[in-house]
Amino acid sequence: MMEKNAKIYVAGHRGMVGSAIVRQLQKEGYTNLVTRTHKELDLTRQDAVEKFFAEEKPEYVFLAAAKVGGIIANQNHLADFMYENMILEMNVVHSAFVNGCKKLEFLGSSCIYPRMAPQPMKESCLLTSELEKTNEAYALAKISGLKYCEYLNRQYGTHYISVMPTNLYGPNDNYHPEHSHVLPALIRRFHEAKESGAPSVTCWGDGSPLREFLYVDDLAELCVLLMNIYEGNETVNAGTGKEITIKELTKLVADVVGYQGEILWDTSRPNGTPRKLLDVSKSAALGWHYKTELKDGIRLAYEDFLHNPIKTER
Repeated sequence: MMEKNAKIYVAGHRGMVGSAIVRQLQKEGYTNLVTRTHKELDLTRQDAVEKFFAEEKPEYVFLAAAKVGGIIANQNHLADFMYENMILEMNVVHSAFVNGCKKLEFLGSSCIYPRMAPQPMKESCLLTSELEKTNEAYALAKISGLKYCEYLNRQYGTHYISVMPTNLYGPNDNYHPEHSHVLPALIRRFHEAKESGAPSVTCWGDGSPLREFLYVDDLAELCVLLMNIYEGNETVNAGTGKEITIKELTKLVADVVGYQGEILWDTSRPNGTPRKLLDVSKSAALGWHYKTELKDGIRLAYEDFLHNPIKTER
């Protein structure tokens, strides 16, 4: 269990996941939180990360920092996604180990699982078949970080754990028109269409892929719980156990935003993985269940977008 005054470093605290973890920690009474902006600490610089850990010596680390993006960003920047994610993960995890960090939690993504994994996907299906090509570089980097934590546990007896969330959304999301994930991209697209009076909105693919969405504050609650009670080399899935087609999702977002025009589909664009549903029985057995239903969460996310309409990349 983390002591309330333990020194806790949240890497990536200005991003969607990191900021939610900070909110949850504060809500639960943790007071000694350490954060650094990207300008203050570039996690891809090994010397800077080593200096930070040697000086601060955090007892617990939430590694929520990452370079993330949707299909187009992943396809167009394969090398960047692999390099930046892999190097920042290795820098943080290794420096935590060298400086005696009591426990580290690594945040991954459900995209690490095979493209055609049996549904819903159990944690044990990792590396059983090939990955989805559209985000293979990012997935390989995340798998490497997860495995490095596992190997440190096996070789040195550390207590490093990992959690794999499904598609996330909520406050502090990235609404960049090209680099965002599907739900924030839809929020921005429908909002702009409503504001401009556009008669139609064109979405990618054919709308058939099934996706699962988790409100980020629900994930943060699980992250803090796992840091306190979970130990083990196998990752823990974080999701709702519910799925929706992209076509149904677009209608839901349009309804929340108040857009009443026509929704068209560009089938020359990629769909991505056909289905991605997580088996959440492990997190349920640990006592966690999501709280925020999708339509309620989309309303909250849209309110955040309206207050931060120009938020893009950091």
